[in-house]
Amino acid sequence: MSITLDGHHLTIEQLVQIARHHEPVSLHPDALERIRACRDMLEKKIEAREIMYGVNTGIGEFSEVILSDEQVREFQKFLIYNHAAGIGDPMPREHVRGAMASRVNVHAHGQSAIRPEITLTLIEMLNRGVTPYVCRKGSVGACGDLAPMAQIGLLMMGEGKAYYQGELLPGRVAMERAGIEIPGLQARDGLGLINGSNVITAMSALFLYDADRWLRQAEIAAAMSLEALKANMKPYTPKLHEARGFPGAVRSAKAIQKLVAGGDLAEGRIKCKVQDAYSMRSTPQVIGTAHDALAFARKQVEIELNGVGDNPVFFTEEQMQLSGANFQGTPISLPMDMVGAAITMVSVMSERRMNRLNNPALSVGLPPFLTKNPGIFSGLMLSQYTADSLIVEQRILSMPASIQSIPAAADQEDFVSMGMN
Repeated sequence: MSITLDGHHLTIEQLVQIARHHEPVSLHPDALERIRACRDMLEKKIEAREIMYGVNTGIGEFSEVILSDEQVREFQKFLIYNHAAGIGDPMPREHVRGAMASRVNVHAHGQSAIRPEITLTLIEMLNRGVTPYVCRKGSVGACGDLAPMAQIGLLMMGEGKAYYQGELLPGRVAMERAGIEIPGLQARDGLGLINGSNVITAMSALFLYDADRWLRQAEIAAAMSLEALKANMKPYTPKLHEARGFPGAVRSAKAIQKLVAGGDLAEGRIKCKVQDAYSMRSTPQVIGTAHDALAFARKQVEIELNGVGDNPVFFTEEQMQLSGANFQGTPISLPMDMVGAAITMVSVMSERRMNRLNNPALSVGLPPFLTKNPGIFSGLMLSQYTADSLIVEQRILSMPASIQSIPAAADQEDFVSMGMN
């Protein structure tokens, strides 16, 4: 079933369907009319020689340079060439497809002033399985994800590379084999393709979708550990968490209580301590906090998925354009930093329960390292080494990126979100 993009109703789940499962995409007729109306306005403003950033001026530090009519016609091509500066391994194709769908939804507002052909070509590429080759590294996440989005933009000129039917092909060949006409770039088209944090947003949407399911797995693992360690289940009484009021903790306590329902532990047939260690007792508070972090991040990502992340932004009713910083990735970068820390936090607690399962001094009668013949067999001793190594890696990777700004473009872009990091 086709997912219709109208600029206002794209969910994380729908983006996952498009990016990961190749769900067909269509553009709402009203959105197409908005795009056409905005483009008509731009053409009139160009004719009237109104100064517009990135249309008849340079960009970044060169924003005060006014372009001639001939330069306006050529500028978008050079803009894409200059910005396609990414390096490194290829980005996962689902990230690229997600970014393309996210960009289409920005265009659907009719406030980017690109030609309809550009948006419709992106949709054709999504539906026919042409996925641009995009490098992982190169975005600072502020003036849009310029480098990766520019590699998508190369396809609009029949350049770059793209995957099609399992092959990596020259861009023109991929488009021709898929039967997609190459639209070329005219005034504003290039900047309207790249000037938003669409890669960050797509990556975040996919991650949040997976992280939500990962947290449920964490609750299952916790419940199994609690059973094995003969935990006191009173700290999992939902009423206790309702008294404090954090919705994530209430949700987690209910989930874990449901998982152990009917067992000896829940029915009180096993003797347990009056009070357990924190790694056994405070799981709802910890996993619950992660649930709450994901909920906040989800809200931010879905706002961005349905907002106008562009610069300048055009307003057809008022017949005006405003330059600002709606490309800035910080509204996504900061909550995703929090989610990264939350996932690491839950992993640390899980490792502590693993330690209690392995350590004969703490495992309430379980065999040392869960092996039948300790000494000749080491059981899960080395599994903890692996877990500890991964915890350290997670701690390094969850260092906040949103505070790592390095000025760029001769200090014109002197605060950036680093959201793709």
